[in-house]
Amino acid sequence: MKLIISGRNLKVSDRMKEQIEIKLERFEKFFNDEIETHVTLAHQKTRQILEITIPLKNGAIIRVEESSDDMFKSLDLAVDKLSKQIDKHKTNIKKRYQSNDSIRYEEVPTESVETETEKTIVKNKSFIMKPMDPEEAVLQMELVDHNFFVFLNGDTNDINVVYKRRDGDYGLIEPE
Repeated sequence: MKLIISGRNLKVSDRMKEQIEIKLERFEKFFNDEIETHVTLAHQKTRQILEITIPLKNGAIIRVEESSDDMFKSLDLAVDKLSKQIDKHKTNIKKRYQSNDSIRYEEVPTESVETETEKTIVKNKSFIMKPMDPEEAVLQMELVDHNFFVFLNGDTNDINVVYKRRDGDYGLIEPE
């Protein structure tokens, strides 16, 4: 596992780099030497933010982000969360290959969105999409701990979105 440590709005101290290496050393048994682990530290007013991103070879991404008033505390919180994410990922993989059950999802009609005031796009992301089925997209969404996930449906070759509903189930948005 290769560590790539960077700072946003701050310089990362040698002591902090050393602590990151020590804390993440325990996860090396889960990943081979080619996997790059990106650790980004940021300072925003009174918040110290630490983000860990691990892109896996199968296209999955394990990502955690924690913030507190102290960077070392943020590191501890992020490492605890990363441990849970890795356990969750392992469990999901085991379930996926042991069960043929499908995750429930429903078709959702698209609604027109009217904007009251003009909003601007403040962030733009681009990434490579590997074809996957909706169940795998839900697993990916849970891994990155988001409420929705955009993916390329391997069956239809269309761009789809899975999202988590308030009732705990999942929804699928697909073009007509």
